[in-house]
Amino acid sequence: MASLPLKKNYRCVPSLQPFYSGGAFAVSSDGSFIACASGESVNIVDASNSAIRSTLEGDSEAVTALTLSPDDKFLFSSGHSRLIRVWELSTFKCIRSWKGHEGPVMGMTCHPSGGYLATAGADKKVIVWDVAGSFATHHFKGHKGVVSSLLFHPDPTKQILFSASHDTTMHIWDLDTKKRIATLTGHNSTVTSMALSEDGRTLLTAGRDKVVMLWNLDDYNCFKTVTTYEVLEAVCVIPYGSLLSSCFGSSKQHNGKKNKSPAICFITVGDRGIVRIWNSEGAVCLYEQKSSDVTITSDDDESKRGFTAASMLPSDQGLLCVTADQEFLLYSPLESPEGTFEFVLRKRLVGNNGEILDMKFLGNEEQFIAVATNTEQVRVFDVASMSCSHVLAGHTEIVMCLDTCISSSGRILIVTGSKDNSVRLWDSERRCCLGIGVGHMGSIGAIAFSKKQRDFFVSGSSDRTLKVWSLDGVSDNMEKPINLKAKAVVAAHDKDINAVAVAPNDSLVCSGSQDRTACVWRLPDLVPVVVLKGHKRGVWSVEFSPVDQCILTASGDKTIKIWAISDGSCLKSFEGHMSSVYRASFLTRGTQFISSDADGLVKLWMVKTNECIATYDQHEDKVWALTVGKKTEMVATGSGDAAINLWYDCTASDKEEAFRREEESVLKSQELENAVKDADYTKAIQIAFKLRRPHKLYECFHELFRKREGEKQIEKALHGFDNEELGVLFEYVREWNTKPKFCHVAQFVFFKILNIFNPGDIVQVKGIQNLLEAITPYSQRHYSRVDRHVRNTLLLDFILHSMAVVEPDTGAGELLEESSIPADVNHENKTCLEEEAEQKQTSEGLKEELASRKRKSKKSKDGSKKKAKASSLL
Repeated sequence: MASLPLKKNYRCVPSLQPFYSGGAFAVSSDGSFIACASGESVNIVDASNSAIRSTLEGDSEAVTALTLSPDDKFLFSSGHSRLIRVWELSTFKCIRSWKGHEGPVMGMTCHPSGGYLATAGADKKVIVWDVAGSFATHHFKGHKGVVSSLLFHPDPTKQILFSASHDTTMHIWDLDTKKRIATLTGHNSTVTSMALSEDGRTLLTAGRDKVVMLWNLDDYNCFKTVTTYEVLEAVCVIPYGSLLSSCFGSSKQHNGKKNKSPAICFITVGDRGIVRIWNSEGAVCLYEQKSSDVTITSDDDESKRGFTAASMLPSDQGLLCVTADQEFLLYSPLESPEGTFEFVLRKRLVGNNGEILDMKFLGNEEQFIAVATNTEQVRVFDVASMSCSHVLAGHTEIVMCLDTCISSSGRILIVTGSKDNSVRLWDSERRCCLGIGVGHMGSIGAIAFSKKQRDFFVSGSSDRTLKVWSLDGVSDNMEKPINLKAKAVVAAHDKDINAVAVAPNDSLVCSGSQDRTACVWRLPDLVPVVVLKGHKRGVWSVEFSPVDQCILTASGDKTIKIWAISDGSCLKSFEGHMSSVYRASFLTRGTQFISSDADGLVKLWMVKTNECIATYDQHEDKVWALTVGKKTEMVATGSGDAAINLWYDCTASDKEEAFRREEESVLKSQELENAVKDADYTKAIQIAFKLRRPHKLYECFHELFRKREGEKQIEKALHGFDNEELGVLFEYVREWNTKPKFCHVAQFVFFKILNIFNPGDIVQVKGIQNLLEAITPYSQRHYSRVDRHVRNTLLLDFILHSMAVVEPDTGAGELLEESSIPADVNHENKTCLEEEAEQKQTSEGLKEELASRKRKSKKSKDGSKKKAKASSLL
């Protein structure tokens, strides 16, 4: 079998990042994006694939209110800081901000014309602002509780504002008269949502008192109360002419009744987590979901269950519902040929996964990934779009671990272990539970399928026992889950079991525990084989090598070890992590492995050389989950920061890219040499700069500086530089300016930059202040040296003229005659010249005497050499 090429690098694709922390959100008018509050920041999320387009950073306080302008050009946000911000979505920058409320802003809405913004605060006030001028136009007081909901009349000609409060009342305000028109009372609990009918004559209000009230805006009386028997969080009116309206015939009722108020179809969502459609005429429920798509938590707090908000999407795109566990569910209406209607869950966008505890690839082509988070459900994501395909619900406590396999019959199976002390077997395609295994006395911390036969799985628990579960009795046509039976049980460790792994041939199973050991057991009876001792902290991960008789373990002592199964000896130990290592998995047929730790680091190792060849830092918290695709060897990691990252092997692409760059560099280098040879310095400067060759760039500038005729060439070469390139050129000038040999060219280029570019453009260069501070002192030093040389040159000219060595021209003679040099200075100069002549004669005499002495010494040396030669001959 041919050896696989070694992996040298992985490229991370941040596939699923947390983008919603609950609370405020706003949907665009075309449904293409959603603005979501995420703590103190706001994320602009693509509704098609949950990708974050941009993050708007706020202050240190949480964002509690969001709304969009009618044309989706501006986003308004506010929160506990009371600062109202206006964001321009084309540039994602804050263009205006102001304060007005005395408490946190709890809600806001924009006028249909886009000129006014209404805000509601915890200070029981409603304030209307002029968006363009950023000043308040109306202050409305009257509520006795926190104002939680606002709504403008959809008709721009009607300047009417509705507000609802925790005091169970609704107020109607007239912006023209700046007075309250009416106060609506009737709810017995907080009013959570308001909606207007399309004709603008009926107001619908929903509250936590489990009723929807319909108000006639002509006389401000309640003419209908619909009891829903559910704590309501949102009410939405179905528009006439839409697909939903045609399904329930509300358009026909609207056309047939002209004198009376038309029947209104509306949608309600609440704590039950189901969507229901009602008709105002008769107060009957026209449609109710059969089952909920919402995660049901085990907490007793009712506020953590069901839906928290809903919004109708435009252009018959359906309904957007928001759950209490930060999920966006997009429902589309579907009418069957038989005429029945159904709401189909088209997409599930997970705003926050919480802590990622475990994950595994799923499917024949590994196109899905199953994820265990700190919820009772298992979420299955599509790898291509990273949208949640479906969820598997059944556990009553948090799912701690999972594993996947494809059975001998071709079914895609998932096995999960939970804190509810049970294991469950799932059919991923049918999205149903096949079997439940009960018997552990503690939470299940590790689970693994068999690798070859795939007819059993092994689980390890905090009760320190290891169990082997049989899949006998599991069939394709099961309607109810069966009770799974344990074939073997053993008290394996002294502390909690963190990891289990089954050998490729299903003959052995290995377990890792907090007791700092890993034990190898023979299947199917769990007979002990060997105990692997050597780690100083708990063992978090174990895995069999796919080709060798060895086991890979990762521990809290910051080390990774490879053990021999035959005698339990440690073959290799890998050090490099600075914190606990939670996961380690083999790559490239056991010649490499990848690991993750508590610092959020992922490392790629070579087994043969004990070398860490790559380290990646893409997580902000502990990386609990790491899985490797069996076919593609794509890596997925999940951590406590709720992020899921996919890692693709880019060794081949990096090699191709390096070869392409090298080839391009050779061609560019030849092009540069040709440009220099042709004296086309404009082109040569541009190429040398792109290749980042400062020495060649200096040579080009030096030639232009020497010729003193390259003004136009320099201007043409530098004219197309942007701010980033100009910053790099300033760095080169700074380095050249530090050396006297290169300073003239540096000053020449610096002068040209200041002449060509506007000061405003230069100021925009990143780090320009530091660059100029580094250039200035050396420039001052160079100019001081030049000035000193110039002054010395003038003195030399004066001395030469005074010595009559240089014959002055007539003009110079006239200047000397008119010179203001005193006579005594001339006399002193003459005396100096005479003394210099005497010294010159003396030095010449000394030179002649030294030359004669040298000749004599040379003759004596030659004579001695001749005598020595004669004696040697004798």
